[in-house]
Amino acid sequence: MKTILSALLAGLLFGLGLILSGMADPAKVLGFLDLAGAWDPSLALVMAGAIAVALPAFAWAGRRERALLGEVMQLPAARRIDRRLVLGSLAFGIGWGLAGFCPGPALVALGLGEGKALVFVAAMLAGMGLFELLERRR
Repeated sequence: MKTILSALLAGLLFGLGLILSGMADPAKVLGFLDLAGAWDPSLALVMAGAIAVALPAFAWAGRRERALLGEVMQLPAARRIDRRLVLGSLAFGIGWGLAGFCPGPALVALGLGEGKALVFVAAMLAGMGLFELLERRR
C-alpha cells in the first residue's frame, strides 16, 4: 500500500510540475523547439531545474541497494550507444517535435481533456504494441 501511495503522490507531483512549467502545453513546447522562428527559451530553465534536482538524487540512488520503501534498486546499467538507441531517440524526438508532446505531458494533457493528447496517446500505445510485437520476433 505504501508503494501505491508513494507512486500516486510522485505521479501527482510530477503532473503538477508539468502543468505549472507549461510542459503539458504543446504550443509552449513547440515554441521551445522552434529555434529558427519565435524561440521560447523558458523551458530550458525547466530542464536545467529538473537536471539540478535529479543529478544528486540519481547519484544518491546509485549508491543504494534498496529504495526508501525497501524494493531492490533497478537503475539502468546499459552504457553502450548503439543503433537501436539512436533510432529510438530519433523517433522520440521527431514525435515530440511534430506533436509537442512526450509521454508524461501527453498523459497529463489527456487528464485535462486535451483532444490532441488523445490522438497522441493512442499513437503512443500503438507504437508500444508494435515494439512488443517486433521484440518477440527477435
